[in-house]
Amino acid sequence: MTYRDVVSRRVLTWACTAVGARMPVAMAPLALVFLVRERPGGYSLGAIIAAAYVLGEIVGAPVLGMRLRPERARGQLAVGLGLGAAGFLGLGSFPGAHPVVLAGFACLAGAAPSAATGALRTLLSSLVPERSVAQALSVESILTAGVWALSPAAVAGLALGVAPRVPLLLAAGLMASSVAGLWLLPTGWGAGGTDGAGAAGGTGAPPLRVLAGAWPVYVTGAASMTLLGLSELVLPALLEQRGIGVGWSGPLLAGMAVGGGLGAFLYGLRRWPGLLRTRSLVLMAGTSACVTLAALIPGTPGIAVALVVGGTLQSGAMITRNLSLREVLPPGALAAGYSVMYAAAGAGYAATGSLAGALLRVTAPSTAILAGVGLTGLLTVTGWWGETRRAGRVAGEGRAGRVSEGADVAVADGGAGGGTVADGGDRARPLGP
Repeated sequence: MTYRDVVSRRVLTWACTAVGARMPVAMAPLALVFLVRERPGGYSLGAIIAAAYVLGEIVGAPVLGMRLRPERARGQLAVGLGLGAAGFLGLGSFPGAHPVVLAGFACLAGAAPSAATGALRTLLSSLVPERSVAQALSVESILTAGVWALSPAAVAGLALGVAPRVPLLLAAGLMASSVAGLWLLPTGWGAGGTDGAGAAGGTGAPPLRVLAGAWPVYVTGAASMTLLGLSELVLPALLEQRGIGVGWSGPLLAGMAVGGGLGAFLYGLRRWPGLLRTRSLVLMAGTSACVTLAALIPGTPGIAVALVVGGTLQSGAMITRNLSLREVLPPGALAAGYSVMYAAAGAGYAATGSLAGALLRVTAPSTAILAGVGLTGLLTVTGWWGETRRAGRVAGEGRAGRVSEGADVAVADGGAGGGTVADGGDRARPLGP
């Protein structure tokens, strides 16, 4: 397996469009803190505005994702990204506005473009042959890792070196450029049954029911983000506990992001053995072990190695989650499913932040990380159990369907008066669900 099928002009155009859409998302939380940090209660106010942004993402992603239609996705994405750019422009243009106004702009900037991540991922999958989807998702993860590695440095440099509003104005410009990039890409993607079925993908089932059926994948996706949240939010306090300069948190997190890009690249190089849910379980266990080691190792080099390896494994786990969604959802529901996954990941990140903030008041940072790892383990096992149970149920329904089909064939052969055939059909029915 190689990346040959992924190297094309259309994928390069997609990558430029995706950077414009996603870098503002990576910049937003830190940029909002810098925007108001000089005001009274600046850091607390920044956290509240950032929370409004994340809340907009969590609510907007599933709601807007379910409304996406493959045949007119470009127009829907353009509207969402345009409104998101307007939200960032409002934040950068009126930094001294009332906190409620700033929170409103932040919520708009988070909610309006929140379906873009899932839609762009679905569009990328349609630009490559089916055999290369795993490589395409690996390329997306590499791109995302690069964006998240670059964004903090860009925000800090611009906010401190130029003006606090500049990162948000840059975010507005980047998101507006992504709208222009959409017109260089296909209008939408094939959905395998887009006759008005919406997110149900032509299955006839209600869209919400179709999406809810993939809940184990969302749970494991949220678990993966809880580890990332632990690493980002508790690391400065952990370094201080170890007597290490807090300034090392930036390079260490950048190293974790680089590890994520490396892991995504390696994942796409070959076809890995085992079921997707098993791979996910192993990768999540490895990531949890790395974060645990980072919490217990006293020296900077050891923490750095643990975070880099953890980032490498974590990116592979996220790719397995995206591939798992492709297995359990019909094609027309993928964009909505990816959007729900995005919301679940954001909820996992937010839950970790709340848990870490509460625990840091009463316990050491290393203990807070270990508690977060325990929560991650619980979510991971729950997701794995749900996927295993769902796979068993689907297999059972398949066997019952084959038995029922055999009974129908027997009835057709024996005619209406064949008593033994009727008995055979009766015996077949208890084997059903």
